[in-house]
Amino acid sequence: MTKRKLTTVLTGAVAMSLALSACGGGSGSGSAPADNAGSGAAEQKKNVAFTIGYATGDPATKQAMADSIAAFTKANPHIKITDLSEGGSQAYLDWLKTKDAVNEFPDLVEMRDTQLFADAGKLAELPAELLTLFSDAPKVNGKNYTAPIAGSAPQGIIYSKKAYADAGVTALPKTYDEFLAIQEKLKTKGITPITFGGKDIFHWGFWVNKFLMDEVFADDPNWNSKRTKGQVSFTDAGPKKAMESLNELFAKGYIDKGYLSTADNQTASMLVTGKAAQLFSGPWMFPQIAQADPKFEFGWYAVPDRKGRIVVNGLNSQQGWALSSKAAQDADKKAAMTEFIKFFFSKEQYASHLKAVNGIPTTKEAVTYEATPQMKSVLEVMSNPSTIKSLQINAFWGENTMPPQWRNWYYKLIQDWLVKGDFSDEYLKKMDAEWDSNVKANAAAK
Repeated sequence: MTKRKLTTVLTGAVAMSLALSACGGGSGSGSAPADNAGSGAAEQKKNVAFTIGYATGDPATKQAMADSIAAFTKANPHIKITDLSEGGSQAYLDWLKTKDAVNEFPDLVEMRDTQLFADAGKLAELPAELLTLFSDAPKVNGKNYTAPIAGSAPQGIIYSKKAYADAGVTALPKTYDEFLAIQEKLKTKGITPITFGGKDIFHWGFWVNKFLMDEVFADDPNWNSKRTKGQVSFTDAGPKKAMESLNELFAKGYIDKGYLSTADNQTASMLVTGKAAQLFSGPWMFPQIAQADPKFEFGWYAVPDRKGRIVVNGLNSQQGWALSSKAAQDADKKAAMTEFIKFFFSKEQYASHLKAVNGIPTTKEAVTYEATPQMKSVLEVMSNPSTIKSLQINAFWGENTMPPQWRNWYYKLIQDWLVKGDFSDEYLKKMDAEWDSNVKANAAAK
């Protein structure tokens, strides 16, 4: 795998005003021009509509997506977009499956499990004219299905500077043992170390994948395919150590005890009100934290692994805008969706979106925006040649595709042992058995 080339420029601020010009002609009455209206009469554009669906995990991203849609429809009044997306704790994959089952699969969709839906024939190839926009558009089955919305964003520790000072923490950790020592200092001082949005199933992937990348994928990016072939096991040293490290955070009381009733969107409030000193998440949380308390002082850093390496989620993934195969058969819809994607990635509009979510650009054209100090820390990690960039267990494709139904089962299995406090190799054996069962079931369904 190749490392992503970071194209973000830290200096300078991009003007965020949108140059929105009215599309279509005529008086706006909606009536067609009369035959004798004269050759100067503007031809009205044909009305067209399509539906859109995207993940709504965090408020900043949800609002940024809604703003992009609103800006596009204002600039293109002849195009109507119906937003199907909803919030809630339902896993995005499950939401898409439900929409598909009731014949409401979005025409234009933020696609994350591209391999699954491409194999099922639900996606159309991306129009060739869009491929020129990107420095690296991922291929699945040798075809381009997605326009990458943003580069993979790393997760790390978002910490309260006051809490660290109160606990006597004077330096950021250079090793994982030093990170654990900070947790012990916070706990001894009576400060809850880490808030965790365990109510939302997707939030479990943050810490779980941190340890899996550290102990497994940083050294063996083809581990998933080997697991499918039965060549490796979750009982092996690497994945076992990953689960032991995860279990340790909870067993030692470093995670807030109310994690199962805490939603992802409550974690920012937990942090700024001092109910917890840290949150493990990505840069999309920075705006939410700043909005909760503009005066709150916080920092961000990537947590070292047990070897002292920095391993982060940062390789190119399949995630991006995709056209449904059904909608793409309609030439007018396909053209409208293509126009939306081009508008979304237009320089000023894309910069506005990236600034709102603290995103990493994917376009060939350099995109700049005024980065916060916390975001500059993220960008420094991403541009450091010593940083090891990986994918999360569910983000691989091809032979390394994880059985899609396995992920949520896996997260719930972890919840089970954490609540019972009885972690053992038996849970690791269950992971192997469920993976094998899913692979067999998926093969039979083809």
